[in-house]
Amino acid sequence: MEIAALLTSAGINISICIVLLSLYSVLRKQPANYCVYFGRRLVCGGARRYDPFWYERFVPSPSWLVKAWETSEDELLAAAGLDAVVFLRMVIFSIRIFFITAVVCIAFVLPVNYYGQPTVHKEIHLESSEVFTIENLKEGSKWLWVHCLALYIITSAACLLLYFDYRTISKMRLGHITGTASKPSQFTVLIRAIPWSPDQSYSDTLSKYFTNYYSSSYMSHQMVYHNGIIQRLLLDAERMCQSIKHVAPEINCKPSLTPCTFCGGPTATNSFHKLSSEGDSVKGMELGELSMTTPEQERPAAFVFFKTRYDALVVSEVLQSSNPMLWVTDLAPEPHDVFWRNLNIPYRQLWIRRIATLVGAVAFMFVFLIPVAFIQGLTQLEHLSHAFPFLRGILKKQFINQVITGYLPSVILILFFYAVPPLMMYFSTLEGSISRSIRKKSACIKVLYFTIWNVFFVNILSGSVIRQLNVFSSVRDIPEQLARAVPTQAGFFTTYCFTSGWASLACEIMQPMALIWNLVAKAISKNKDESYETLRFPFHTEVPRLLLFGLLGFTNSVIAPLILPFLLIYFFLAYLIYKNQILNVYITKYESGGQYWPIFHNTTIFSLILTQIIALGFFGLKLSTVASGFTIPLILLTLLFSEYCRHRFGPIFHKHPAQVLIDMDRADEMAGKMDELHKKLHNMYSQIPLHTQKSSSKGECSSPFASQELPDPEKLKPEEGDAIAKELWGYQGSESGQEREDKPCPSASSPEHLTPKRT
Repeated sequence: MEIAALLTSAGINISICIVLLSLYSVLRKQPANYCVYFGRRLVCGGARRYDPFWYERFVPSPSWLVKAWETSEDELLAAAGLDAVVFLRMVIFSIRIFFITAVVCIAFVLPVNYYGQPTVHKEIHLESSEVFTIENLKEGSKWLWVHCLALYIITSAACLLLYFDYRTISKMRLGHITGTASKPSQFTVLIRAIPWSPDQSYSDTLSKYFTNYYSSSYMSHQMVYHNGIIQRLLLDAERMCQSIKHVAPEINCKPSLTPCTFCGGPTATNSFHKLSSEGDSVKGMELGELSMTTPEQERPAAFVFFKTRYDALVVSEVLQSSNPMLWVTDLAPEPHDVFWRNLNIPYRQLWIRRIATLVGAVAFMFVFLIPVAFIQGLTQLEHLSHAFPFLRGILKKQFINQVITGYLPSVILILFFYAVPPLMMYFSTLEGSISRSIRKKSACIKVLYFTIWNVFFVNILSGSVIRQLNVFSSVRDIPEQLARAVPTQAGFFTTYCFTSGWASLACEIMQPMALIWNLVAKAISKNKDESYETLRFPFHTEVPRLLLFGLLGFTNSVIAPLILPFLLIYFFLAYLIYKNQILNVYITKYESGGQYWPIFHNTTIFSLILTQIIALGFFGLKLSTVASGFTIPLILLTLLFSEYCRHRFGPIFHKHPAQVLIDMDRADEMAGKMDELHKKLHNMYSQIPLHTQKSSSKGECSSPFASQELPDPEKLKPEEGDAIAKELWGYQGSESGQEREDKPCPSASSPEHLTPKRT
């Protein structure tokens, strides 16, 4: 690929980013869009302000960038939880390591590659991207020691940063466990595969078992019931109640005269009568009356409550029966994290479901080979023109050739990839995950494998076939074949960074789907006070994208370092944009407790080892025995480092330390908090919560940051003497202790709008 094609793709994507970011800085100031760009703040800590017309609302400003930069990690932890902090730690790690990598490789490796052969160079924009790769070096070159030294520096810096970050995040996870002492999940065990008995119900069987074997620690249990028609009707009624709340009063309260159907006379009537929002019709009813549960509706699963955290931990880790398919125990997820629908799945079906989803995911990977091969054909039009002569006419038009080979392939690949995350989330649901966080983590791993395979390996393989290179004939030839293929795809990987990186970040901050839906609701359906839904951060799409760019950066660092400055720009923009979105848009209702970091750590180690294997293949192709000899120990040292971190920090992310839980139990017993905690356990895992519980839980921020209010991202200073501007930016905080529930999206014509509170 020529540099001119890369510059064309870069110019198009830079223009898109500038336009979208400028448009975002204007749209976020419009009162009608608050529910799109400040969804989290509207739910977690609203305030009111008066918003008349003001000309600065229509002028782009970088104030949101400044605010995102100034927000500290402690504020982010209090506002969005540990998973958000871990994700931004991934971005910070990427900025640090690729800054070091870019400095080393641009300063030393790139000049060696460019002047590797004594040839007459063209102007930069007319050069081929392969001139800047290691492929430009001649065989037996003495300058290959520069690449070997750079590889050692990059690996050492990456392992050092990984170690310190792993250690810090491990401490944060322990703080996450100890800092939320009132978590009901620490006292609760989810038990599945309860044996069926014709003489008694599942509840009686469970009570008899735990009374017999855990009489000193067992308290009570809550059965899981079948989601029948009664439950669905109750959920539909709750949604209808929420919808009626937000109908404009001038529409639903005006009496009107309509002709009687039988006598034809006028009859006064209302469109409908709005009941009070306190749920009087269900107030005082017992949970059993609401859910109409019977022994026939019981499922072989239940939440079992214990007196101490340590008792629950022991029960969850011990094999309960000689038959491992019965009395299966796990620590329960948080109440908001429970995926109730999957608890109805019989445990004996789970292994079949996992195999079926694995087969489905692998089959989809092979089906995806078709669009990837087509995309590679667009990037290799010069080679395809020999087999298809009609393409030569297209290649003569320079600008069209640059757009087709430089910009279009990455755009098409991204469009095809939009179908991947929903499908992988569906596969993870079919697996039978007991919690939403586990389901999202499973989908994240599937999307990660799919992305690395199709974007990296399949592109390399299909490109090699089109170029008529020898595909892997044996395992021994893999390093050499990768070394030949990776430099040829450096241009495509760079354009993919532009399109999937820069442009995707601009689309992420614009929230186009939410913005269009908001405009449709206001302009077409005339709904000025509709309720809005808060979003959850899409870890299953953003973590794989981050790791893919890390893989591309490592594998191209000493091979084709031209991609590094563009990757560094992407990671820096990602830090600001993702932090802004986490603070303003996405709400944390459940989290995994930092369990995405081991995925990041293991994938980074894989990227480093793959980079070393590719470099080893190139050193062999260039007949440099010294560089090859020094690379082999580096691979072994990286594997040893990975194994050490797996044993030193890995167990903290999979198990709860007994020492910590026992200390927490003793502290609560001395403070007299145990009885209060025990009273709350049973109602926390109600499958159909009462109206008051449901209304208070809807849209609430997850503990311990439910009442946290952050500063307003806007720091615009109005002109002096402008009374309207001063009135515009004057905030009034909401009353303390106000019950949080779904609030209507503020409309542009309303004199008062919910906005973030300024402190």
